[in-house]
Amino acid sequence: MERLSTYSEQLQALVLLCLPRVAMAVLVLVVGWWVIRQVSRLASRAMAGLDVSLRGFLTSMVSVVLKVLLLISVAGMVGLQTTSFVAVLGAAGLAVGLALQGTLANFAGGVLILMFKPFEPGDLVVTQGQTGVVKAIHIFNTILTTPQGDTIILPNGALSNSILVNKTAEKQVLVEVLLDVEGQTNLTELRALALPLLAGHPQVLLNPAPSLGIVALVPGGMSIAFRAYTLPQDNAAVYGTLIEQLQGVLQQHHIGAPVKKQKKEKKSA
Repeated sequence: MERLSTYSEQLQALVLLCLPRVAMAVLVLVVGWWVIRQVSRLASRAMAGLDVSLRGFLTSMVSVVLKVLLLISVAGMVGLQTTSFVAVLGAAGLAVGLALQGTLANFAGGVLILMFKPFEPGDLVVTQGQTGVVKAIHIFNTILTTPQGDTIILPNGALSNSILVNKTAEKQVLVEVLLDVEGQTNLTELRALALPLLAGHPQVLLNPAPSLGIVALVPGGMSIAFRAYTLPQDNAAVYGTLIEQLQGVLQQHHIGAPVKKQKKEKKSA
């Protein structure tokens, strides 16, 4: 009975000793949790100009980091040793980072793309030997669609560090039709025939104005470039229509293709 009485007194003394710490730790935990929620909301509002997916991801990351720090602080307040826990957490983070180097590079590339916006969904881009329209930009990859109906998934790490051509940034693209004509063709008359045709196309932009010019000399003639600007989404349709119409004009006005001279064969003695 004396031992039980002694244990009871020691337990009461321990409770009285730890109760203030526990109460303070619970108070800090409740208040800190509320503060973290408010900070997360303020961070989300501060990042209102960023992409929705990036804003949500960064807000969640800020919230998780603050909650982990809060839990470590509360554990230290109640007397738990947090040094070893922090060391284990750091080692685990390093191991995960080394194992996910490629994934983290893609994540960093996605953050850069969503922040600086070198392209947006709907843009026509050429990168890494691929041409397509940007369908979606995610944290780890970017999805393109091609005119052939293919879906291309590009990792953001490589995409953010490679050369990229955005054909939609200027809101217009050049349509260039190359046709070879005979060397005796009168360019003044050809301009009078072709330029009204180019300018009259409903999907061709009038500024910059359509033009044509010699780009190369070929055997027996010259290569003419018929140039016009259109909207990015009309590029393929305009090119197909113009090449058909220009070929018809050349045939109608008897402007033929270059005639290559055949080499005379030497007669054997």
